[in-house]
Amino acid sequence: METEIEKLIPHRFPFLFVDKIITANEKEIIGIKSFDKSNEMLTGSFPEFNFIPGMILVESMAQCGGAGVKKAGLADGFFGLASLENVTFLKGVTYNEEIKYIIKNIRVSNKLIKQSGIAYTKNEPIAEATWLCARID
Repeated sequence: METEIEKLIPHRFPFLFVDKIITANEKEIIGIKSFDKSNEMLTGSFPEFNFIPGMILVESMAQCGGAGVKKAGLADGFFGLASLENVTFLKGVTYNEEIKYIIKNIRVSNKLIKQSGIAYTKNEPIAEATWLCARID
């Protein structure tokens, strides 16, 4: 049975990195993800610290943004990550911690989606980035 997120974006386990969209509108998307033992393939990155790889956090933010755009009905089609800007990793986050993403829509059309986001855990920012997705279908 498909989850709500699986109805919104094409990603599937083990590469589905968003659990839930809390809110989605033309200005902002808020979503969550908790990485756990089912994501064991990722544990080889910084195993002594149990950190989730930084680029997985960026991918997770982009998936959250894409799912939110679809949920809000702002664009349709198949979009792929085209570029990253201003990626900053501020703090490590470990498995089984809930990550909250706050995504801002900068530009949304049926051809391009530009967003920026900040990932938080325990109300502290852990990563931020700006990205562009282009329609590829």
